[in-house]
Amino acid sequence: MAKEVAGLIKLQIKGGAANPSPPVGPALGSKGINIMEFCKQFNARTQDKAGKILPVVITYYTDKSFDFVVKTPPVAVQLLGAAKLKSGSAEPNRKKVAELTWDQIKAIAEDKMQDLNCFTLDSAMKLVAGTARSMGITVKGDFPSNN
Repeated sequence: MAKEVAGLIKLQIKGGAANPSPPVGPALGSKGINIMEFCKQFNARTQDKAGKILPVVITYYTDKSFDFVVKTPPVAVQLLGAAKLKSGSAEPNRKKVAELTWDQIKAIAEDKMQDLNCFTLDSAMKLVAGTARSMGITVKGDFPSNN
C-alpha cells in the first residue's frame, strides 16, 4: 500500500555538509522528521559533490518517514563558478563583472537540462544566458544557431 504524503520541504544545502543546525534542523524538526537520519543519507549521497550548493526536495509522509531528491546546482551558482566570481553585479544593467563564452553557457545548460522546463538545448542555453545577463555577466559572440 502506498504511503500518504504529508508534504514537501525544499532546501539548498552544501553537498556533504548537512548538519542539524539551521536551516536543516528547524525545517525537518518541525515536521517530525528524523534529522540525523536525513543528514547521514544526504551526506552519503552527495559526498562526490562536496562544497557545492545543491537543492533538495524532501517528501515526508504521515508515518514520519521521508524520501528526498537531490537536484543539480542552481544556474546562478554554476555561472559564478564558471566566471570565478563571489557574487554578481549590484547593477547588472550598468556594471558588467565578467564575460563567458557560448561554449561555457552550453556546458551549464547541458548539466542543468534535467531540472529545467526546456525541451531543446537552444532554449536551455537562452535561459542560462538570461540568468547570466541578470547577474551582470555578458556572453561573448552571437548565439550559435543549429541551422
